Amino acid sequence: MAIYHLSVKAISRSAGRSSTAAAAYRAGCEITDKRTGEVHDYTRKGGIASTDMVLPDGAPEWATDRSAVWNAAEAAERRKDACVAREFEVALPDELSPDERRRLAVDFAKEMANAEGCAVDVSIHAPGKEGDSRNHHAHILRTTRKVGSEGLTDKLDTEKAGRNRAADLDAVRTRWAVLTNERLRENGIDVQVDHRSLKDQGIDRTPTSHLGIFVTSMERRGVRTEVGKRIEEEVAARLLEARAQGIQERELAQVNRSIIDLSGDLAAAKRECNAVEVLSKGAADFHAKFMADRSAKAEAERRAELVRQAVEFAQGEARRKVELEKVAQERQRDALPGPKKDGPDFSR
Repeated sequence: MAIYHLSVKAISRSAGRSSTAAAAYRAGCEITDKRTGEVHDYTRKGGIASTDMVLPDGAPEWATDRSAVWNAAEAAERRKDACVAREFEVALPDELSPDERRRLAVDFAKEMANAEGCAVDVSIHAPGKEGDSRNHHAHILRTTRKVGSEGLTDKLDTEKAGRNRAADLDAVRTRWAVLTNERLRENGIDVQVDHRSLKDQGIDRTPTSHLGIFVTSMERRGVRTEVGKRIEEEVAARLLEARAQGIQERELAQVNRSIIDLSGDLAAAKRECNAVEVLSKGAADFHAKFMADRSAKAEAERRAELVRQAVEFAQGEARRKVELEKVAQERQRDALPGPKKDGPDFSR
């Protein structure tokens, strides 16, 4: 049964990524990044079924060169957090022949190229040796700017600020489902895919989880992850429930269909691990600064309280001194003899 999968990812400098590295890895080729001087050599990478540079009608000749396109993408951006490319990752139906799978991916890319004026790099990867043998998929890498006569020019409409990203994504997901179903029908295959959620399809079933390329690549290298463990636990729980309800075979088939084993991107995994370390260090630094600031504030408040108490004590001592002096003066006046009277005393 054909499955539906389409995910969109940004290739962003803020995550330590580059379009030259992403394109070289996905196409299994060598690209030298002219901006950094770094050589990205993936010519020994296996499992690549086909690669195609797809351009809008009337595109200039220079854009047929993969290295030129992605170096142009890097040169066109100045910001250190720029999105230099966008990737659409799609599952290709195992029911189609290799040629038909390629035609489906290229036709989808061609529509995108003509609609937006961008260059699209399509790389189809074969299923991994240790994964699901039906996991044919394509990495569709798109420039974020339009192809010009000498380089990349304006930002694509879908990359501009103020766009309704959710609506754009829904349109892409819908179009992929429609095109996939058309190709299945053309080849006389009586299955269909649906991009809608189970709820929108009116199916009363709990959705299964997707590992994703990062977790999958770590799991393949023998690194156990919390996500992988959690998904295994979810699968085990569903199977137990299926046995209790007498539907074990159906549930097992659904689990097998729902978890797509995507090929691992080791370089991307390393970069994401580094990103996690940077974030962790940043969080630790922030916590240390926060605690230091709080301690400094508490010390300042303690000192201010000591000063206030000292001032109050000094003021109290001053008031007591004045009172004592006043009492002393009154006692001194009382101790003095009265005035002497002249003349007879008529008080007797």
